[in-house]
Amino acid sequence: MKPDNFHTVVVDRKDRIRAFLDFPSTLYKNEKNWIRPLDKEVEKVFDPLQNNLFREGDAVRWILYDPSEKPVGRMAAFYNKKNAGRNKQPTGGIGFFDCINDEDAAHTLFDAGKKWLAQKGMEAMDGPVNFGDRDNFWGCLSDGFYEPVFNMPYNYPYYNQLFESYGFKNYFNQYTYHVALQPGVQSPVIREKAKRLLKDPGYRFETFNWKKHEQYAGDFMTIYNKAWAKFPGITRIRKAHAKAMLNSLKPIIDKRTMLFGYYNDEPIAFYIMVPDINQIIRKFNGKMTGVNKLKFMVQLKVLKKCTRLIGLIFGVVPEFQRKGVESAIVVRFENEIFSKRVKYTDLEMNWIGDFNPEMMKLVEQIGGKIHKTHITYRYLFDHSKEFKRAGKYL
Repeated sequence: MKPDNFHTVVVDRKDRIRAFLDFPSTLYKNEKNWIRPLDKEVEKVFDPLQNNLFREGDAVRWILYDPSEKPVGRMAAFYNKKNAGRNKQPTGGIGFFDCINDEDAAHTLFDAGKKWLAQKGMEAMDGPVNFGDRDNFWGCLSDGFYEPVFNMPYNYPYYNQLFESYGFKNYFNQYTYHVALQPGVQSPVIREKAKRLLKDPGYRFETFNWKKHEQYAGDFMTIYNKAWAKFPGITRIRKAHAKAMLNSLKPIIDKRTMLFGYYNDEPIAFYIMVPDINQIIRKFNGKMTGVNKLKFMVQLKVLKKCTRLIGLIFGVVPEFQRKGVESAIVVRFENEIFSKRVKYTDLEMNWIGDFNPEMMKLVEQIGGKIHKTHITYRYLFDHSKEFKRAGKYL
């Protein structure tokens, strides 16, 4: 079908927002592995009151229609001046892309994104990405078509061809590692490194305590800004951001799976894991109604239906890397969860870029194997400029 036969409509009123949220349910109605995200999780990305990236940026959404006025696709585009300026070419993003298997349809959406971003001064676009943190709605699944963990994307295999046929190129891979949670899975190397490190009484590792959440918010900010702000597309955070993250996680926190490390009482490391609530919400059809809220709490807290953990983020400040801190916090985690009766059987380390070989090596040492691969694509508007993949720490 020719591109002229498709047309985009801006999502600018309630009925179109509903169509934007509902379209994937039609597209994936026969796909058993797809799990609909909660509508409120998607909508907060596009709410300036909840997403501070709007302070120096903007976002737009489209629905794509065929000649019969049937919705056949959707997409969003967004930019933030601060993030855009960290690239050689000012770079925006496209995301929440879903489309029928038709290159002309997909290219119509990509054209809309390119045109809008160019008008905002952008010279490149990454996709499919999120107008927010990387641990949500980021990447095009290219291998490991299993059910997604909470707020991570699932797509049909043909999506990769739609991006690549337009001219997008692989900017980096992000890997999801699977770890089988069994007592004593640490390698001898991990155990020995941890043992050696803990001979120094200055080190201590502790599990999360909500009564100290103000302190942990500050500690998280300190560690994150030292350990993660050097990576591509990641900006420094403020304590308010860290507090907001902890507040958003409060309903699902298992204190045994959120750990912080200190040296002489200074924060040096964290290991943040949460139960994968996709195992509960998969039948909610995106709606957290009053009844679903009750079902959710009973299944999470009473029946303990979540057997899978999501490794959201692991960080060690640079001056304490390669000293055994990573090993010690892993051993502390395993000792904690296996000291009591637990139902967790699996851990998915959610987001490890191929530009971070140290983290890949660590996860492999604790028995992790690549389970899924998502691709972050980049498209340069000026094809005469040299394309470079994301390099280590760039």
